[in-house]
Amino acid sequence: MNAPLTQDNHGKSSQPLHVLQLQDALLKMQTVTQAAGISPATVYRGVAAGTFPQPVRMGKRCTRWRAADVRAWIQAQVA
Repeated sequence: MNAPLTQDNHGKSSQPLHVLQLQDALLKMQTVTQAAGISPATVYRGVAAGTFPQPVRMGKRCTRWRAADVRAWIQAQVA
């Protein structure tokens, strides 16, 4: 069953949150922040400090995170 994509406040399509469970999924910033419960600024500070998973750069303005890396980070926070 595929969940439909929704529109965020800026007219961009957003990913359904269950995509986090897919093994090889690449997550958008909005999905990462919703799943982790942190802001985009906190994500980027964590990346710079080495405390949050490094993103996959797909272009100058396209950044994604591996779902497995984000899941592992979330698990480490609750452990």
